[in-house]
Amino acid sequence: MTNDKQQTTNNNSMNLKIPLAWLQLAQQRVRFLVAVAGIAFIVLLMFIQLGFQDALYSSATAVHQSLRGDLFLVSSQYKSLTSNQSFSRSRLYQALGFDGVESVSPMYLQFAKLKNPVTHEKYSIYVIGFDPGRSVLNIPEVEQNLDKLKLPDMMLFDRDSRSEFGPIAEKFNTGNAEQKIEIFPFNSLIGYRVRVGGLFSLGPSFGVDGNLIVSDSTFLRINPNTRPADMIDVGVITLKPGTDANKVLKQLEANLPNDIQVFTYKGFIDFEKQYWAVRTPIGFILNLMLTMASVVGVVIVYQILYSNIATQFIAYATLKAIGYANNYLLNVVFQQALILAFISYIPGFLLSVGLYDFAMKATKLPIVMNLNNALLVLISTVLMCITSGSLAINKLRSADPADIF
Repeated sequence: MTNDKQQTTNNNSMNLKIPLAWLQLAQQRVRFLVAVAGIAFIVLLMFIQLGFQDALYSSATAVHQSLRGDLFLVSSQYKSLTSNQSFSRSRLYQALGFDGVESVSPMYLQFAKLKNPVTHEKYSIYVIGFDPGRSVLNIPEVEQNLDKLKLPDMMLFDRDSRSEFGPIAEKFNTGNAEQKIEIFPFNSLIGYRVRVGGLFSLGPSFGVDGNLIVSDSTFLRINPNTRPADMIDVGVITLKPGTDANKVLKQLEANLPNDIQVFTYKGFIDFEKQYWAVRTPIGFILNLMLTMASVVGVVIVYQILYSNIATQFIAYATLKAIGYANNYLLNVVFQQALILAFISYIPGFLLSVGLYDFAMKATKLPIVMNLNNALLVLISTVLMCITSGSLAINKLRSADPADIF
């Protein structure tokens, strides 16, 4: 009994006074630094994948998040906001007859080609049209310029659009002479001239390089042969205060023809995210790369810990010979795994912050660091290292005190 107490005291003393896990890692500094660099690189990869994944969902739903409404009607064939599935405007007006519905507003959405005023090259741009008498976008700059949109052939340009559209925003900010920009419907050689009446910020996405906003009448003049006035893309429904949105949604689904579908605000956003996550190659690739980064990380940390155990094998056998149990030795390995995880996380995180800023400026996508991703990668790194430690301890279990002789 006395010997057991003495052994326990010795073990506790070793834990408190001699950080064996750290000493073994730091004994060979070059190997330790290489190990930290390798794991930090995996941390960086995970941050990059999560950053682009968040940017994908955030940019793809930027228009959705800016909508001002309670319910939204779209075609039953609707896949995503940029895939152009129109439906009859009469369906939206039918919704006015339901209890709780206060007002409805049609939206027109379609790609067109904007001619760069400097290079005269044409680039695809996303055109958003609605009745400026009843704004459907909760964007302050758009609200301030609604009166300008009421004028014929006036547009608002997205200042965060990619650079290929030319210095439209810069020229507008300088207050130079009025800019006239030529817009071409797809598959048409005949353009339509519009004037730049203001700027707003929305930003590009993985499917959109830039945006412009026009009135519904200007939208139809830009697309005279490709878009009938009675075919719309999104119907925005505003409910009376205190009305249960889900109740009205069920009534609309039960009574309107099945050529439309109805979403709440959150449901509309979630549907778009699901499309990009599951039904597009980019969503699949980002998820696959995130998984592969974790697997590669487990392999790298396993090799590091296994190599360290192999190097210190005689030392472990000696500890066993003087009475230290397997559990103590296994605890040393897990401590090493945690040390590697936390130390490697710091440079990986700092590098990611810098790369996020660089990527956001280069792509104009909303690639930003957030607390959720920071914690998720930290937890993933710790789990990755612990998993590797669990795999590496099999060699340690076979350490035989006889090996020291």
